[in-house]
Amino acid sequence: MDGQDRIVAGVDGSPSSREALRWAARQAALTGGTVLALTSWDYPQYHGALGWLPPSSGDEEALEARAREDLVRCVEETLGARPSADVRTEVQYGTPASVLLRAARDASLLVVGSRGLGGFAGLLLGSVAQHCVQHAACPVVVVREDTVTSVGEGD
Repeated sequence: MDGQDRIVAGVDGSPSSREALRWAARQAALTGGTVLALTSWDYPQYHGALGWLPPSSGDEEALEARAREDLVRCVEETLGARPSADVRTEVQYGTPASVLLRAARDASLLVVGSRGLGGFAGLLLGSVAQHCVQHAACPVVVVREDTVTSVGEGD
């Protein structure tokens, strides 16, 4: 997929990320574009806490496979078996913000939910969404569960 009419949608399974995916699919259908539904995986915060034991390759494979299964299931549950646009799924290792920003470098648009699964529920904008708005190389649409809340353009 080249950058022309390629929309990157961050998906973590949260209600606002599902709305972001719906929004991205509608936009892609209108523009003839494609959607890259993207999620990231990382080692749990205290994985290998003893410090001298690196994670085994089996751990890595299991974490990535779980992320892939969750993403595919979320996309199908959100958009159905036949989405209105071409939607591809991808899983990458890393923190959510870094993975999204890297994937959006050559995209026409980055779409994220306003609040993900982590952090503090009282915040109006999640840290990943805020980081993407501030640092993306393309326009960013931030979607709440019920409406679009912010459109920004990266620096």
